[in-house]
Amino acid sequence: MSRAWLAAALFALPCAANAQELRPYVVTGDAVPNSLTGVPGDAARGRALLLNRTSTCILCHNGPFPEEKFQGDLAPSLAGAGSRWSEGQLRLRLVDASRINAATIMPSYYRVEGLDRVGAAWRGKPILSAEQIEDMVAYLVGLRE
Repeated sequence: MSRAWLAAALFALPCAANAQELRPYVVTGDAVPNSLTGVPGDAARGRALLLNRTSTCILCHNGPFPEEKFQGDLAPSLAGAGSRWSEGQLRLRLVDASRINAATIMPSYYRVEGLDRVGAAWRGKPILSAEQIEDMVAYLVGLRE
């Protein structure tokens, strides 16, 4: 049931990130240690993106967002995310969570190859841009409880 719900939520997203080529990155252990852009993200933009329901984050996660009603409970709370995971670990979870857990229902926000049942409008395009990934990482790493 949750996979169908997630698929429906992802289908409702307005558009994929610009059809740019993915920037190369290296996975080291359970992390992508280096920024996808070479510059730090903007935490305020990351928070806004996380809370925007089109990103789907708070459909599954909850956290220290008292102004947001109807937060999810399918996935770990984001409260204290920066205390539990390093910047690189957070980045990998956004880029391609299936590298951590092959059975995850979390979308691979910066992956375009090897995906099943991708709508025509999304083929070859990441859900989030490299800049958006870095903005989200900048916000999440600051959540220390």
